[in-house]
Amino acid sequence: MLIGQVLAQPFAKRFFVARFITNYGNGMSPIALAFGILALPNGSANLLGLVLGFTTAMFVVMAPFGGVIADKYGRARVVGLTDMAAGAVLLIQVAYFATGQVPVAVLLIVNGCYGLLWGIFWPAFTGIMPTIVPKEGLQKANAVNALVTNSGLVLGAASAGFLIDIYGAAITLGIDAATFLLSGVMVFTLRHLTPKLPASNNTMIDDLIHGWRVFISFRWIVIVVISFSFIVMCWAAAENILGPLIALEHFDGAKSWSIVIAAESVGLFVGAIIAIKIKLKYPIRFLQISTIAITFYILSLAKPQSLFVIAFCAFLFGIVLDLWSTLWYTAIHRKVPQEALSRVSSFDALGSLIFKPIGLAIAAPLAALMGRDNLLYLLAFISVAAIVLPLFSSEVRNMSFEDLPKDQVSPR
Repeated sequence: MLIGQVLAQPFAKRFFVARFITNYGNGMSPIALAFGILALPNGSANLLGLVLGFTTAMFVVMAPFGGVIADKYGRARVVGLTDMAAGAVLLIQVAYFATGQVPVAVLLIVNGCYGLLWGIFWPAFTGIMPTIVPKEGLQKANAVNALVTNSGLVLGAASAGFLIDIYGAAITLGIDAATFLLSGVMVFTLRHLTPKLPASNNTMIDDLIHGWRVFISFRWIVIVVISFSFIVMCWAAAENILGPLIALEHFDGAKSWSIVIAAESVGLFVGAIIAIKIKLKYPIRFLQISTIAITFYILSLAKPQSLFVIAFCAFLFGIVLDLWSTLWYTAIHRKVPQEALSRVSSFDALGSLIFKPIGLAIAAPLAALMGRDNLLYLLAFISVAAIVLPLFSSEVRNMSFEDLPKDQVSPR
């Protein structure tokens, strides 16, 4: 299937426009929130880590239930409603930032609610694409989605530093909230594409157990998810906590860090272009090895000398990250039974992010205890171990789309 055929599918353009809008906000929000918190009278790296860690923890708590909710009530309906709810909740935080005083309780409650909504949104979102395009077009459709998503991220990240510098964090976060509201309305109009599942006698626990059984029946998925849980922990600690501090101390604060995040987003964009054409016999082997780019990115932050070097390493990591995203979700979309897709995606997200709150919460205290550069070296070492060890599994090393078994019936 050609890209033009993907875009010609009914409702595809509306879906992709909604993705662009929300990701323009997503490109700005981590930069605005980080420097907004650091600029508060009570702001610190420890507070930033606490807020981000708590947000992710709430996601982890909700993610397993998110897949069940999405399958039960309709994925597009759930995505639209959670986006709109997230926008409304974030506006509360915007009002406090506008005063220059944001109590810790408000930061935790608002971002905790956002994390819970994110935990419902993500499993629902990952199950929408197969309803828009046929199975043979999924890799190109996922690549188009990545192109659109990353275009929004690039523009959002590139403009964040300047918006914060001119208008402040409150206005920038307000734009992010508005993108959630608009995107949510657009996706909600697609709710007929993913109708509610027929009523069943299964409880939510039954559905969770069913999703878990399907998830663990794919051994290669489980191994890679465990690997990524450690990689994401290291990446989050380095990029979300230590990076903004380094930008404040060694460069030009939010403007400088927005350049790094924009470079990573450009890498995501380039990765999406490559993913449209790439054909790999052993995709997971290639991707696992290429993830070594995260190690270079982390090491570039130690004893920082050049913003260009950091941005270039972020760019390389962005390319790899998007190749991962496109090919990984293509494999899951092709091989996981459709009726269990959101539930399996929820365990995928849960496993991948389960250690992220720890990395976010302890990054600042550990940096103070052992030194920031030593912590970055440790994070790089953990990343290398997480990349290499899964390659000892033949199921990961030799996995290919062609060799995967035909769609299996969900185990009960």
